[in-house]
Amino acid sequence: MNLIDTFQNLVANVPDLLQPLIVAGAAAIPFVEGEGAAAIGIVGGVNPVIAAAAAIIGNFVCVTVLVLLAARTRSAVVTAHRARRLVAAGGAEADAVADAPAPAAADDRGSARRAKFQRAFERYGVPGVSLLGPLLLPTQFTATMLAGAGVGTVRILAWQAVAIVGWTTLLTLVITGVVAVAH
Repeated sequence: MNLIDTFQNLVANVPDLLQPLIVAGAAAIPFVEGEGAAAIGIVGGVNPVIAAAAAIIGNFVCVTVLVLLAARTRSAVVTAHRARRLVAAGGAEADAVADAPAPAAADDRGSARRAKFQRAFERYGVPGVSLLGPLLLPTQFTATMLAGAGVGTVRILAWQAVAIVGWTTLLTLVITGVVAVAH
């Protein structure tokens, strides 16, 4: 049994009041996200509007937490790096390029994801990466990488909200239509 089947069985076997919470929890998982969670809820018997709303909320809450954590982490690293540079330079600002730490070695999969993200970011910017992101990478990865790149949290969260609502609504309509035709 895979993760999707597990969530669908769980949704079908819990009381109606708990079903949206299961859908929201599923939406917080990368690669399932709002779109997949809404489908899980609909197939599990949840009203499509409730399934979509729960999925949107679950996905957005997860993305928000990750963006805030990534932004704080980046801020702490940048502050510590600046302090080390000042101490090393005797209080004078040193050349950032010369003092920049060498990037840590990463696994091939992570490097490929970062390269794919970087190409999309350079080409489409924050709106494009957010709106097209679900086609390339999970929103959790995309949003975290944007925060790590220094993009403002409000800007990230605004575009991620648009993307999550848009993609989840679109897929909810498609799944609802498929389920209606199948019955």
